[in-house]
Amino acid sequence: MKSEETTTTKEVTSESVASKPRRSGMIWGIIHIILAAFSFSLMTMFLKLAGDLPTMEKAFFRNLVALFLAVFLLAKSEEKFKINKKSFPSVLFRCMFGTAGLIANFWAIDRLGLADSNMLNKMSPFFAIIMSVFILKEKPNVVEWLLVIMAFVGVVFIVKPGLGITSIPALVGLFSGFGAGTAYTFLRKATNSGERGMVVVMCFSLFSCLVTLPFFIINFQPMTTKQLIFMLLAGLGATGGQVNITAAYSFVPAKEISVYDYAQVIFAAIWGIWIFGEIPDILSIIGYVIIISAGVIRWRYALSKTKEENKETGDEEQK
Repeated sequence: MKSEETTTTKEVTSESVASKPRRSGMIWGIIHIILAAFSFSLMTMFLKLAGDLPTMEKAFFRNLVALFLAVFLLAKSEEKFKINKKSFPSVLFRCMFGTAGLIANFWAIDRLGLADSNMLNKMSPFFAIIMSVFILKEKPNVVEWLLVIMAFVGVVFIVKPGLGITSIPALVGLFSGFGAGTAYTFLRKATNSGERGMVVVMCFSLFSCLVTLPFFIINFQPMTTKQLIFMLLAGLGATGGQVNITAAYSFVPAKEISVYDYAQVIFAAIWGIWIFGEIPDILSIIGYVIIISAGVIRWRYALSKTKEENKETGDEEQK
């Protein structure tokens, strides 16, 4: 009897000890993803503060800072700049769609409220569900498809298609979410093939710089000292966001903490109201609530599926 109690006590103790690193990892993951959301919101704020500069000029500077950081970190790594040939097509498509989404996002930021442009860009997880059908050959279930439809209902409130030409910036902002979602799907395919995350960051930053460089040269607009400072701060914000989001997903899977990424919209709304005097209208607020609700439901659903899979795996191991 005593031996059974001792064994049970040992099992409970070992489980609690094992859960501590897990709990700690979850806390650090949440902290990093909120820091990433804060950093990306600062990026959008500084881009808007930089004022009337060509979109390509803004995109070039944003990626130049990230490129220097990625090259520096890879130069210090053991494998240096080695690229996995098997993952190269996925990395290339990640660069192409990511660059298109980034340019669209920057264009929309200058023409929409910060909260609206950030929210439309946060449609990327739902576009990732759609594109995973074609890229990863995954089959979303009924719940996931319903959440995609729910998110697009929220988009209608933000885009306001009945307003004619004024909805074009919102549609471009929505396209930025499509570009980002497709890019993230190819990123998953690349990392599943064994590619390092920082290599993808370097390739994406380099590709974006090369694409925007000709437009940057042709339409170059001299910057004031203040604009240059804002652009460098935007680049630092973007770099901080990339570093923190990479760190966050190194602690726990994306599906377990991705919902906290919506904090970026809250931060952006604060900057918009405080600095630019942008107060979202009631339709946009309804759209935010619908899309974030869809994100929260998606997060809870992903967690429940993971628990079920872990339980089934545990039952099979016991058998």
